[in-house]
Amino acid sequence: MNIISFIAKQISAEQHAVNITTSQITKTIALLNEGATIPFIARYRKEMTGDLDEVVIGAIVKNKAVFEALAKRKVYVLEAIKEQGALTPDLEQNIQVAETLTRVEDLYVPYKKKRKTKASEATAQGLVPLAKILMQQEEEEVLHIASSYRNETITTEEGALEGARYIIAEWVSENQQIRDRLRRLYQRKATISATVIKKRKDDEDAQKYQQYFDWTEPLHKCPSHRLLAMLRASQEKIVRVNVTVSEEEALTIIDDIIIKNNAKKASADQLFIAILDSYKRLLAPAMVTETLNTAKEKADDNAIAVFSQNLKQLLLAAPLGQKRILALDPGFKSGCKVVCLDAQGALEHNENIYPHPPQRQTTDAIKKIKSLVNAYKIEAIAIGNGTAARETETFIKKIPFDRDVLVFMVNESGASVYSASSIARAEFPNYDITVRGAVSIGRRLADPLAELVKLDPKAIGVGQYQHDVDQQQLKQELDTVVMSCVNSVGINVNTASVPLLSYVSGIGVKLAENIVTYRSEHGPLTTRQELKKVPRLGGKAFEQSAAFLRITAPKHPLDDSAVHPERYSLVARMAKDLNVDMATLVGNKAVIAKVDIQNYMTKDIGIPTLKDIIKELEKPGVDPRKKAAIFEFDPTVKTISDLKTGMKLPGIVNNITNFGCFVDIGLKESGLIHISKLAHAFVSDVNTIVQLNQHLTVTVLSIDMDRKRIQLSLIEED
Repeated sequence: MNIISFIAKQISAEQHAVNITTSQITKTIALLNEGATIPFIARYRKEMTGDLDEVVIGAIVKNKAVFEALAKRKVYVLEAIKEQGALTPDLEQNIQVAETLTRVEDLYVPYKKKRKTKASEATAQGLVPLAKILMQQEEEEVLHIASSYRNETITTEEGALEGARYIIAEWVSENQQIRDRLRRLYQRKATISATVIKKRKDDEDAQKYQQYFDWTEPLHKCPSHRLLAMLRASQEKIVRVNVTVSEEEALTIIDDIIIKNNAKKASADQLFIAILDSYKRLLAPAMVTETLNTAKEKADDNAIAVFSQNLKQLLLAAPLGQKRILALDPGFKSGCKVVCLDAQGALEHNENIYPHPPQRQTTDAIKKIKSLVNAYKIEAIAIGNGTAARETETFIKKIPFDRDVLVFMVNESGASVYSASSIARAEFPNYDITVRGAVSIGRRLADPLAELVKLDPKAIGVGQYQHDVDQQQLKQELDTVVMSCVNSVGINVNTASVPLLSYVSGIGVKLAENIVTYRSEHGPLTTRQELKKVPRLGGKAFEQSAAFLRITAPKHPLDDSAVHPERYSLVARMAKDLNVDMATLVGNKAVIAKVDIQNYMTKDIGIPTLKDIIKELEKPGVDPRKKAAIFEFDPTVKTISDLKTGMKLPGIVNNITNFGCFVDIGLKESGLIHISKLAHAFVSDVNTIVQLNQHLTVTVLSIDMDRKRIQLSLIEED
């Protein structure tokens, strides 16, 4: 199977694009091999790919990597078997046509270099012929035959038979048909169970896993979050996890394959013993490991998909825009750190105020905030949603400002991680972590995307069990999500940080650093063409990145749009045909409506690209994100003890999982809306009902004061 047919089959099975053609895959792979990125291909090479979106192109990238890893493993396995002089034409053909790593590994099992085993010791003692005789199942006098294999090492007939059985057990474990049928049995009928380790039962750390102290369910029905929870509890040595199937059913499968209908009883009896040994000692452990690994991989995929979806929603959260912001990182004993930022997010001032106990310097704090708001012409106030957040919000809203000032509560998850990072130290080398953290809170309000790209996505606090999944796969998926978000928004090349620029198509960290250095040495870039003067930013990088980098107040009217420079001449021709200059055309819907796109079609430029160009000309450089909206929590609810069942409260969705969503209702503890409480109808995907940062009105169902857990509902009860 070649790479094209492999990818087509995989993508169709995954239901990304059932009707994807070999031509689409071939051309997409060619673009990828030339160094094109997913955002670039999806946006600017639509005619080549048949208008594939980022999801399908991403699936091609993923399955291309799977195929390449499979091909690499095949080469190794074939070479290893060939070195042993055991490679036959049939075996080589079977390995070459294998479609999965599991199949390749099954074929390789008999030829793997093994450590010293019971079977290898028996083989060294010359017992392979006896094992073959038993496998023929034609002898009744097995003790008599075994006696001829006695020697100085093997002193009894039973010793000889035992050695032969070890060899047979290994043969059974290497049998492809047996492995395939057992694999199907485990996939269909395996049960997973968790049992608490008695000495850990009463540990405080163990209580969060209490539901798994005695848990059993079919593995194929076990949702990803539950499997990952059990595996984490197992790793923490709180529970023991087991995967089992009916031993009788498994042995019947093996017996049906190995035992002949006309087998002599004495020979069959020896084989039954060998089969039981093979299953318990070799096959069952291998199948359990493989089945659990497969289930874990599926759970990882599921959890990573949830995390990716949440991250995308968070990165594309509504920005306030370029406003002068006063940001507060609230606290009690240590006070509230206050910073003032200009419209570009630059730090202008910082100090501490102490409006809360134990200092309670409320009057001084009010004077300072009013003074700062006036002095720095503050337009909005951002308050981190951590400790003392609600108290600080109440304090701020009681201040009679001389101007209209918007007040926002900002999710500060990961702000402390940023403040201690090398990126933060480079940005603010002369300030401590408290100042950096407060700056991050303010900048998150202005532009969540620009600030959050500075963090490891795992520190942002959305998703489920992100530390338990395959970390390399997680990083790859999240990097893809970040790149997609950054490029869908478009980046101001003259204000973007190195981390933000590094996610632009075709750029990366080194070129991002070179762009920032160039800016500092030569001043702001005035045209996209000037990017070519940046050291090491060659033609390929320019092609991939230019349309995603914006120049505000540009010399060329299209440099602040998503129109690619390679299409500037096309737009110029449109303007000329309409007898207007390009500056008049851009943003002028009445004039643009006169463009007949059929007149501009070529073999390389089709309707999809032309429609994109027209759309961009109508609203050049428009930000696809919504605008930030004011939100207020219920002022009467400040601690969990203020809650009562049946209360209706405003809340913000701050995390989404497979089993429901968590909602910030203004307390330290977020409440859970279980998936069954999202709607009257059955819900299979939480994201079809709610989105991250969505404003909701929820009903309090129950409060567990001891465990600090709040159950909420989105359903309007009759």
